[in-house]
Amino acid sequence: MANRKVLRRARKVLGEEPVALVWCEIHRPIPTPPKDVHRAAGKGRLTSRHHWLWYVGAVVFFFVFVPMFLIDRLGRKPDRSPAGRGGGRTGQSPAPPDAGPSPLGRTPEGERGKGPGAGVFDGDWSLTAGQLLLRWYSQSPNPKRLVLLGRDRVCVAASPRRQLSPTRADDFRTVAEFGLDQARIEGEAGQPRGYATFRLRFADGSWLEVGRLAEPEDADHFLRAVSG
Repeated sequence: MANRKVLRRARKVLGEEPVALVWCEIHRPIPTPPKDVHRAAGKGRLTSRHHWLWYVGAVVFFFVFVPMFLIDRLGRKPDRSPAGRGGGRTGQSPAPPDAGPSPLGRTPEGERGKGPGAGVFDGDWSLTAGQLLLRWYSQSPNPKRLVLLGRDRVCVAASPRRQLSPTRADDFRTVAEFGLDQARIEGEAGQPRGYATFRLRFADGSWLEVGRLAEPEDADHFLRAVSG
């Protein structure tokens, strides 16, 4: 659960005691916007920035482990048996035919989530959700955002840190603020832990879905507050 410093900062940001709060993330990759839309929004980042240790690990993997693996594979002699040259094929079953299109109109796994909004938002970059999504990483390289619910407003805040602990990050600042006539939160209480999501739905009809809710107590309290 968020500690006293986080709650104190939340009260300062909102100017009142928060009804509920929760750290969350965009739980799917942000779709690629049209180039002109992205350019008009300042061509901000659409992915988070990794910690420097991540880049060190990637370099070590590609320049140490990959060469060692290739040398090991090349040093092994191929195991070829006589049966592999045409004999011993009597027990083999023929290759399965091309499955063709999915039955009953089902979407293949590799094609899911490729619509205009890919399950992240409604797909219209010109509306509130799309514009907020274009600015998601502009004020913080970290994907986590704190959603604060007040008596008459919804506030989205972010910490400038690259790495943060949701229970102790008390340096967040407002990214966007909406009155309850401009935005509302849609969520269901009792969702399975680790899979819980909720939506920010705006007055212009656009919506943005987030997940990866941090801190079970905060998440459960938040979902109960918005579903009541």
